[in-house]
Amino acid sequence: MRYRSRKIRQRSRRRSGRRHRGRNPVRQRAAIRSGPGFQTGWAEGWRLGACQGVIQQTPALSVARSPLRILYVPQGFHAIDDGVISALESSSAQVIVAPAAQTRQLAEQHRPDAVLVMNGLHVFPGDHPEQIRAVRAMGIPTAIWFVDDPYVTDETPGVAANYDIVFTHERSCLPLYQQVCPQVHHLPLAVNPRVFQPMRVPPEYQSDICFIGVAFWNRVRLFDELATYLQDKKVFIAGSHWDRMTRYPDLARFIRSEWIEVPETVKYYNGAKIVINLHRTTEAGSDNRNSRNIGAVSINPRTYEIAACGTLQLTDMRAELPEHYEIGSEIAAFNSAADLMAKIDFYLNNEAERVKVAARSFRRTFQNHTFDRRIGRLLEVLESNRR
Repeated sequence: MRYRSRKIRQRSRRRSGRRHRGRNPVRQRAAIRSGPGFQTGWAEGWRLGACQGVIQQTPALSVARSPLRILYVPQGFHAIDDGVISALESSSAQVIVAPAAQTRQLAEQHRPDAVLVMNGLHVFPGDHPEQIRAVRAMGIPTAIWFVDDPYVTDETPGVAANYDIVFTHERSCLPLYQQVCPQVHHLPLAVNPRVFQPMRVPPEYQSDICFIGVAFWNRVRLFDELATYLQDKKVFIAGSHWDRMTRYPDLARFIRSEWIEVPETVKYYNGAKIVINLHRTTEAGSDNRNSRNIGAVSINPRTYEIAACGTLQLTDMRAELPEHYEIGSEIAAFNSAADLMAKIDFYLNNEAERVKVAARSFRRTFQNHTFDRRIGRLLEVLESNRR
């Protein structure tokens, strides 16, 4: 009986050996690690882990709360307005958010220490300048922050003339506003890290290359040049007017011709390996109201927003860019379509370097380019004006 049991066990071992013959556990693990799913997951884990480390190691911004009560009038740029409101809530005595049409009424009702208006264009009522003059007549200081310069400078000087203080994100516009307003300050844009932040996203938001924005003519020309190159890539493009492209039929399958809301934009940025950032042209023409042809040196809000998601961006150059990010280490820049294609190839094929640059960009943004920091500076100016 004992002998028979031994034979059964031996046959069982032989069968077991035959069943697993050729399966090398070391090779199996190597095969799994070399697969696309593992590589994507590894890079994603590294990216998110690096960003989380920055958050944990960065001390909370310590600023004395301003005694000012601010009446804030938003433009309707949710990514910007929400960041400003959040920063004002944490750094001022009180923030009252007022619809543009009720600026005078709510200023009279609340008697704030200052009124801050975002941009003052597009959706603002025709009597907005009159309302601001009425607020000033109450003895309440008024300030405006232009964040669409220099693209509408045919209109902004007339608006600026009604205010006590002008802030502009575009340094090249300072001389323009100094002609019509006694106090003019350069205040770069920033990001709200409570909204634009690293996160895991479902596969439907993932791409090799992403661009979200209006198809201004310089962007149309670039993507026409990229059309053949992009054919074998996983691409996501969103925004209006992309049917302007000569090569639109070749890229149409990649394009979502509609506005993407901020929460979805954050997901697409997080799901992309590379996000392209191309500033719009400043030339006077159908896309701009800039007959003075004032050039631009300052960077757009998209620069900070992409970086805050912990994703690599490839951006065109603006003169002010090196003041905010170290080129090559904290951000990658391109100067032509050919240069852009070469750098896309490099970063798609060098995952570790792509993640490192994105993580450094996130660190610089999280530490230096949030609305909390910008609003701290803005409140200092308003307080000094009050004394």
